[in-house]
Amino acid sequence: MTEQPRSIQLTDPRALRAYAHPTRMTLVGLLRREGPFTATRAAELTGESVASCSYHLRILAKYGLVEEAPGGKGREKPWRATARYTEWPDHSEDPAVAQAADALNMAMAEQYFERIVRAVERRHTLPTEWQRAEEFSDALVHLTPAELEELGERMAELLRPYEEREADPALRPEGAQPVALLRLAFVERLPPADGED
Repeated sequence: MTEQPRSIQLTDPRALRAYAHPTRMTLVGLLRREGPFTATRAAELTGESVASCSYHLRILAKYGLVEEAPGGKGREKPWRATARYTEWPDHSEDPAVAQAADALNMAMAEQYFERIVRAVERRHTLPTEWQRAEEFSDALVHLTPAELEELGERMAELLRPYEEREADPALRPEGAQPVALLRLAFVERLPPADGED
């Protein structure tokens, strides 16, 4: 079996719009963590119908985000993610790409918000050491575009040693749990001070 690529790059506006569907984003994420699995298993994990999951998996396959995995028969064919991460343009001169990327960013932000709310709601059920270790914080810093880009690269470098644990459970130390780390950085538009334009 060939090693899964690190990321898939979406640049086609149709692919960006297709991936922006909440069920499809959920399915790709589940396949990366739990896959390969069938549409029947996808329905169990998502609460969607088997027919709905099968339809969404076929759409994802059309744009190269998932593919059929070996094994299975007939309707019980397993699916797998084609890459560990999905990337798309931060900006584009093509209005169709820019609009589709913005829609995907909005859908992703909504999904992040829902995941954060669920995490906060169930936080009290975690062992104390996990409650202390979790982080809910923010920072406001003044940066140039180049500094922000460099900061993002440095954060990615800090996370790189842990990436292989996702694909290889043998590399996970005892007690390790899946932890979602969200990296969001955006220009904060503060209201102008009195007398400022």
